[in-house]
Amino acid sequence: MLKNGTRHIVVFEHQKLVFKLGDSDEQSLHDALVAFHGVYTPFFKLIRHGVQFCEYVGVLQVGDVLIEVLPKADKKENENDQQKWQGLLINMIRTVWGFPVKDSGSSNLKLQHNSVLDLYFELYIVELESLLHHGLVKKYLREEKNATALKGKLSFSKHLQKNLVHQERFYIETTKYSVDHELHQILYAALQLLSRVNRNNLLASKIGNLLLNFPEQRGIKINSFTFSRITYNRKTIVYQRAMEIAELLLLNYHPDFSKGRKNVLALLFDMNVLWEQFVLRVLQKHLPTYQVSGQITKKFWRSNNTSSAMRPDIVLVDRTTNSVVVLDTKWKNLNGYSPSPDDLRQMYIYHEYFQAKKVALIYPGDGEALKGQFYHRSQNALDDKHCHVIIIPSDENFKLWQKLIVKEVNSLMFN
Repeated sequence: MLKNGTRHIVVFEHQKLVFKLGDSDEQSLHDALVAFHGVYTPFFKLIRHGVQFCEYVGVLQVGDVLIEVLPKADKKENENDQQKWQGLLINMIRTVWGFPVKDSGSSNLKLQHNSVLDLYFELYIVELESLLHHGLVKKYLREEKNATALKGKLSFSKHLQKNLVHQERFYIETTKYSVDHELHQILYAALQLLSRVNRNNLLASKIGNLLLNFPEQRGIKINSFTFSRITYNRKTIVYQRAMEIAELLLLNYHPDFSKGRKNVLALLFDMNVLWEQFVLRVLQKHLPTYQVSGQITKKFWRSNNTSSAMRPDIVLVDRTTNSVVVLDTKWKNLNGYSPSPDDLRQMYIYHEYFQAKKVALIYPGDGEALKGQFYHRSQNALDDKHCHVIIIPSDENFKLWQKLIVKEVNSLMFN
């Protein structure tokens, strides 16, 4: 349920969104997207009177307008496509991030997600509620201050500098055991962001309760370096998932400093990477007799000062026989055509260098796998190497879709 006044636009990847520039609201949204695009953004490209989205999917919240970009892997179009692909996208993200795949991440919310944005907001709320329930971690913090009593360590040089004419004061260093530290400052900043940008009435009360119960924190400047220097120990490892979502939200929020009405929150993901990671997670979960690894690097070429390596998407190694299967995922619909020559050459090299028993390209779509997939050893003779082409039709039932992926890969290995 969206708040009153919030507009929800749904498009598919690579689709164009054209605005009526005579309309003030359309013009305002167009101008905000152009300003956000700037010199370059990978999420969409500018066209005449509008934008065309690329291979990135997710959500763009521009002021009170929510633009949802959904994946699209089949040729057929019908009125149920939006609901189908929204559900599949949300569950793909849940699978890749390691969240339980359910209709709602929190049973007491009973929330039907209006978008991927709602999913991340809900997941963040659940993580913060869990942290508060188990108790927030305190840390020892070093503090320097002027005091009227000597409690702690006297900072002699600064005491002389600041209290030369105030002999009744002491400049001291102390430590205190407090919940006011960097981890909580980041989480609190993300919670405040949620309260500003949330447009879902079902989440508003949850966010309000968290703001009341979460200890108020000092404001800090947050950027990518802030997250890169964070380390976890056995007490703070429970914060990691909440911190990952906070990082995603805070670093992808772009405030409009000129007018303050068209702030942009961009949560968009490269569909090629998401498809690869999704297939990897599904196979890791459902093929226990194989060691399933992603992005294994193997040296390929070297010059005096430079080198090149190969990195296939997924490598499966049989735990008993050590036989190797190499898979590459491609998020595009072949539409009855053959894979590109570059993709086929790449798979041939994987076959050779990984000494693979089999190699395969995995595509989404609604077609059939290609037959007669042998490489030529010479102009008139076939090689014993061949590249399978697996096409996975999407299924609105997410669990059946996962089973189909496992079934097709299993069929490859045993045929």
